[in-house]
Amino acid sequence: MTFDYKKEYKEFYLPPKKPGIIDVPEMNYIAVKGKGNPNEPDGEYKKAINLLYGISFTIKMSYKGSHRIEGYFPYVVPPLEGLWWQDGMTGIDYSHKENFRWISMIRLPEFVTKEEFNWAVREAGEKKQTDFSRAEFFTYHEGLCVQCMHIGNYDEEPATLRKMDDFLSKSGYQPDFSGERLHHEIYLSDPRRTTPEKLKTIIRHPIKHK
Repeated sequence: MTFDYKKEYKEFYLPPKKPGIIDVPEMNYIAVKGKGNPNEPDGEYKKAINLLYGISFTIKMSYKGSHRIEGYFPYVVPPLEGLWWQDGMTGIDYSHKENFRWISMIRLPEFVTKEEFNWAVREAGEKKQTDFSRAEFFTYHEGLCVQCMHIGNYDEEPATLRKMDDFLSKSGYQPDFSGERLHHEIYLSDPRRTTPEKLKTIIRHPIKHK
């Protein structure tokens, strides 16, 4: 049976449309860091996505080649995720996407070590004749967070963020943004195949007790 992280870990990938508290453990990712507007047709963000999926599918399909990864099991590639921030401010200003800094990432299965990751980077580069060296083996321990399912256009996220902040103010928590604790989005829909009003995005913010 093919392992699907979205189905096996619903607490991380299928939250309700109302805010809730969650404690997120340490996870490993393929990550590419960059800056700029993610909507630019041939921009840095689009190129980063291609690197992430190139490595992800190299690992997923490794069982068909001569390289054997210890502990490998068939799995569905987890959804695309992103950490977002803008220098000099807390939270996100959606009206100035050109100032975005981001870490785009895809979760790695537990059997992928740093050594196997490095193999996948080399393998993807040789097969696709592309430089994948910007991709990193990234470990992230998110900890205590508030999260909520956002349905709709990305530009309408501020309404969901206000709902999350209101929930926090009534629950004895407050946001806890820092250099390592960032605005986090998990993309459950493919915007190329989904109308904007039906896009599903998990929004997650770091928090602490008041």
